Amino acid sequence: MSYLEYNTKRMPAGLAKVLYVNWPLVALLIAVAGYGFIMLYSVAGGNATPWAEPQLKRFAAGLVIMFVVAFVPLWFWRSIAGLAYAVSILLLIGVEFFGSVGMGAKRWLEIGPLRLQPSELAKITTIMALAAYYDWLDLKKTSRLLWVLLAALIAVVPALLVVRQPDLGTAMLIALGGGVVIFAAGVHWAYFAAILGAGVAVVTAVLQSRGTEWQILKDYQYRRIDAFLDPTLDPLGAGYHINQSMIALGSGGWSGRGFMEGTQARLNFLPEKHTDFIFTTLAEEFGFVGASSLLLLYMLIMGVCLLSALNTTSRFGALLITGVTGTFFLYFAVNMAMVMGLAPVVGVPLPLVSYGGSAMIVLMVGFGLVQSAHIHHARLPS
Repeated sequence: MSYLEYNTKRMPAGLAKVLYVNWPLVALLIAVAGYGFIMLYSVAGGNATPWAEPQLKRFAAGLVIMFVVAFVPLWFWRSIAGLAYAVSILLLIGVEFFGSVGMGAKRWLEIGPLRLQPSELAKITTIMALAAYYDWLDLKKTSRLLWVLLAALIAVVPALLVVRQPDLGTAMLIALGGGVVIFAAGVHWAYFAAILGAGVAVVTAVLQSRGTEWQILKDYQYRRIDAFLDPTLDPLGAGYHINQSMIALGSGGWSGRGFMEGTQARLNFLPEKHTDFIFTTLAEEFGFVGASSLLLLYMLIMGVCLLSALNTTSRFGALLITGVTGTFFLYFAVNMAMVMGLAPVVGVPLPLVSYGGSAMIVLMVGFGLVQSAHIHHARLPS
């Protein structure tokens, strides 16, 4: 028994849990959020409003929520995983009938003064449900077809409901986040090869359906694909976002133009400069060095989380951490690929940096679950 373990057994459980918090993870999250505050201050022309100050308050609330979630025993989250998933499905169905429309999409539910985006919640509850599913399932059944199909259904149902809003980026994150958990659970690689083949078939069907009665995507989504393949086709229309993003990225050079000296953002050439395209603002002002340092922090967060997953004795906890980490990776990987022209523009925010409420709070809940698994893995009483 280590000195820390001996002393924590002699102190109140609440205080002992504080000592077992993954503090390096907390420090890294604060560091990344700091990038967001700085950039939101910059794109507002050196003002804390309208973005930096609200973002700071949301992050502070998110930290509190993370610690609350972290101190709740892991067995509790395991026991309500199915219920949380069912509630998120019901909320997504509610959006279909009662959702409010914003920017051409129906994605929000307004419950009194609360404005909720259920698709963000579904990212976490889907991971929880799959982690609980594989924790319950006999290891010998992991790769049997019936049980793989049930797991796939858990991931696909919320993704399909989100596609209808339409929100292709979030739907993709939900499905791929679920896929991370399924893969980590030990499902045979042949299933993923089959999914890859089906994905190619789906992409082909999507492209061939354009202009037909059975067109799968919206017109604006096809225009985004066109802009991805050749941004010069419509430089003032569908290709405007990516063209301006590439100009900002290229003008940053090695060390950037300097804090609040980015012309693309300051002169409002860069659209969505405080949300989806904030990474290009960072690259323009701080260059390759600044962009790489943010990427390094993201990778460190992933490393700390995966190390915790390797050390946990709970199968549910390990799968939960892996799923949250995988979703976090998809967030920043898709966003960065999107603004660099390596993927179509799908509206995925840069985690903890882009301005936004629902995405940040849900992400902090996810890291709270990571902390809960870290704190309670066979070291502390519930």
